[in-house]
Amino acid sequence: MSLLTPSLSTFYHPVHPSMHQMWTRHHPTNLVPPLPHFPPADPLDEHREVPQFVFEHRPHTSLPISKGLLSRCILFWMFASLFPGTPCDAEGNDLQDGSPPPPRSHRAPEDFSPFTGRSEFEFAEFLYTHEEMSAGKIDRLMNLLASLYNQPPPFADHKELYSIIDTVQQGDVPWNSFSIAYNGPRPEEGPVPPWVDQKFEVWFRDVLQVLENQIGNPDFKGEMDYAPKRVSRNRKRRYRDLMSGNWSWEQADEIAKDESTHGAMFAPIVLGSDKTTVSVATGQNDFYPLYASLGNVHNSVRRAHRNAVALVGFLAVPKTSKEYADKVDFRKFRRQLFHSSLEHILSSVRPHMTVPRVTRCADGHYRRVIYGLGPYIADYPEQALLACIVQNWCPKCTAPPTDLDGDLNGLRSHLHTDTLLNSRAISLQELWDDYGIVGELLPFTTAFPRADIHELLSPDLLHQIIKGTFKDHLVDWVGQWIMQTYPKAEAERILADIDRRIAVVPSFPGLRHFHEGRGFKQWTGNDSKGLMKAVAALIEFCYLVRRSIIDEDTLVEIDAALTRFHQHREVFRDVRPDGFSLPRQHSLVHYRFMITQFGAPNGLCSSITESKHIKAVKKPYRRSSRNKPLGQMLVSNQRNDKLAAACVDFKARGMLDGPNLSGFLGELCAGLKADDLADHEDLEHDAAAAAQPAVDEDAGAAQADEDADDDVGALDAQEVNDAGAVDEPLAEAEVKLAKTYVRRLPRDIYLLAARVNQPQLPLLTRRFLYATLNPDSPVPACPNELPDISGKTYVYNSARAVFYAPSDLSGLGGLHHERIRSVSSWYGGAARRDCIFVGNTDAEPDAEGFTNLHVARVFLFFSFNHDGVTYPCALVQWFSAVGDAPDEETTMWMVEPDFRGSKRSLEVIHLDTVLRGAHLIGVAGPNFLPTDAMFDFSKSLDSFHTFYVNKYIDYHAHEVAF
Repeated sequence: MSLLTPSLSTFYHPVHPSMHQMWTRHHPTNLVPPLPHFPPADPLDEHREVPQFVFEHRPHTSLPISKGLLSRCILFWMFASLFPGTPCDAEGNDLQDGSPPPPRSHRAPEDFSPFTGRSEFEFAEFLYTHEEMSAGKIDRLMNLLASLYNQPPPFADHKELYSIIDTVQQGDVPWNSFSIAYNGPRPEEGPVPPWVDQKFEVWFRDVLQVLENQIGNPDFKGEMDYAPKRVSRNRKRRYRDLMSGNWSWEQADEIAKDESTHGAMFAPIVLGSDKTTVSVATGQNDFYPLYASLGNVHNSVRRAHRNAVALVGFLAVPKTSKEYADKVDFRKFRRQLFHSSLEHILSSVRPHMTVPRVTRCADGHYRRVIYGLGPYIADYPEQALLACIVQNWCPKCTAPPTDLDGDLNGLRSHLHTDTLLNSRAISLQELWDDYGIVGELLPFTTAFPRADIHELLSPDLLHQIIKGTFKDHLVDWVGQWIMQTYPKAEAERILADIDRRIAVVPSFPGLRHFHEGRGFKQWTGNDSKGLMKAVAALIEFCYLVRRSIIDEDTLVEIDAALTRFHQHREVFRDVRPDGFSLPRQHSLVHYRFMITQFGAPNGLCSSITESKHIKAVKKPYRRSSRNKPLGQMLVSNQRNDKLAAACVDFKARGMLDGPNLSGFLGELCAGLKADDLADHEDLEHDAAAAAQPAVDEDAGAAQADEDADDDVGALDAQEVNDAGAVDEPLAEAEVKLAKTYVRRLPRDIYLLAARVNQPQLPLLTRRFLYATLNPDSPVPACPNELPDISGKTYVYNSARAVFYAPSDLSGLGGLHHERIRSVSSWYGGAARRDCIFVGNTDAEPDAEGFTNLHVARVFLFFSFNHDGVTYPCALVQWFSAVGDAPDEETTMWMVEPDFRGSKRSLEVIHLDTVLRGAHLIGVAGPNFLPTDAMFDFSKSLDSFHTFYVNKYIDYHAHEVAF
């Protein structure tokens, strides 16, 4: 008998309008375990109750090595022939090849309605989205503007601002709700649990409309696949975006059995859900957001958070008192509520999973679109709930929880589960105990065509590898192993030294410093080599599967790394006497197969949905009154979505091109001379430096560059801001000096050399200039034969490197930026001289990885002028590789600094030869580091004789410095 029965009442409650240099470098067969042969039975027999609810609906400058790589790449693309995503007209009739798309808008080119113009729109977006200004502060600002300029402000008050935003038509997908209540048997004796009489409210938006907004978003033009594809390079398959995997191809083949769908576009729906907590000080602090993303957009778009992941619902979070929380009926109700809610929220898309729907696409063309449920992003507890399995079992295969990594097990599927359920010889308890199946539940995917939740659960890099296997498992095991292996005092000394080694690691953009150390980085001594190998194997696996492009060679490397990890983790057998049967660690064996199915996992990671929590849940919550906040959060999300959609529309119509300057400001800027602008920048630079009195301005140690956050008050925050995504659509890969040069330094190169204590600077610069002007001639030894430097010389505190790194935090085009610094005093302390990778033009044509590179340390960024040409340069010290292969234990290359006698081996190089920043870690050897407080990270590069080239500092470094 069902715990819940349907209701005929149906009510909708919509939210009122007043209320988101290019470098790219076996899973078990899909078997079903042997099943017992039972006579056929109805799939919905007494073993399985159908959940029923009461619904009350209410890429510039490339190094020679990069060019060499690209010249050897032969790419082959093959698209699904029956699902090419053929453009059609608004009635669904196919267009001839080459037909232009119809006009996107008939509105006037200056129609910013409901805003009066560009300035009013940008001011509204600035106040509401960027600054998230409170209503009270908006009112105060409007009053100040009216008083200052003696005329009406842009908006009378916050109410007028909000009302105008609410009337924006772009991106308007209203919120609706439905209520779910328990309608099963009530207790015959004793008190009735409170949850039995409660109604649980679910808020949602029309998923079909949300997806159509994503399909038609002109921001995604050129960043979307309209057909499944197979990409090969040099006859080797490459996996990248979702549509490059086998799964989308198989889905297209299945859909193509219906000839009426031929020529359509297949649109997978990527879903993700995860409970999050926003406050521990208030009553209701748990929210359960549901997100949806169009599977056709490229991974870089989904990871860039450019409206490619949309909030489509808030699921109910049923709660009850402790005495009822663990009762069977309540747990069953909670699971059924989850699945039935998902089924209902997605119901608007279901008709168009078999019948095409004509939809406007990002390139302006119409296409006939067939939808389908795609990968689902979730952590392990959520995966178990989605797959209707028992905790500690694998949601992908039938491996028993006591031996997850044992002999090969078959993959789970709806067919496998239904076959077991149809048998009358297996009880629900046996399903639970022997197969890990919660037999009373139907996964929501059973209600949709071609969908199997066991197949659709995506790999989760964040929780399965980074937080799971690495942080929760290996880091903890290492500490336990050390404590078990050594006497207590010695073990504590070793752990303290590990922390010390972390604390002295040199600075790098995006690297947070823990000055007292945290966790571990490396170990020394023969007894710990097994630990190092286990950790190295896992880290290697992590960085390989995190790549944005994974080819067949990378898959082989992934298999090898996982095999090494399984082999070397045996060193922890004393720490884990019960073995390594851990669901998150076991999930690694499925990665190879899932990569071939869904493409690179970095586009389907729960870090995407967790990042979305900040914008969709946490910031709207903080903006609310905290009193019944959900309704206010829905309104905030809706307004942000409208402003974002309006911005996309205005950009697509060319209405936001160029700076938004008034006539007075435009004339003022046009009249300024280049020198005036430079002086203006210098004044700003001086003001920023003056805010930090401990900084030595004359030595060029400014605290902030023009692209850094001037409000940053801590070094750690500055490091994080020094790297990130490049969102400019026309940006190119390049390394450029900071826009602001250092004031109060001599412009004459000879005086400058004395001031910065680099006496070799003039001679080295003249040698550089000769080599540049005479590339085919050797540089003469006699200084008199070298050209003189008579033009002005300018010193800079940093350079900004922009490079193609789609595996790291990047914009739509896959570009990432980082700041490379060279200053004599960093935050009032010691000097900071960062390291760089420089292209090795002498490398062999078939050289790969680190053999294509040199490492150098920057002691000065500067530029000089000669015969009207400006040369951006760096004064560097070279490092030489130790050996001709990486270190065996750490798998990292080792280098040592070059000296001529007792002096550094320096050279001036052109900035165009620089690829990006490099990170070096001192090789400490078997000795403990000094505990002197004066020895810290700022002295690391001057204190060690040998260094590891840290290829694990980010994913791009792992791809180029192997």
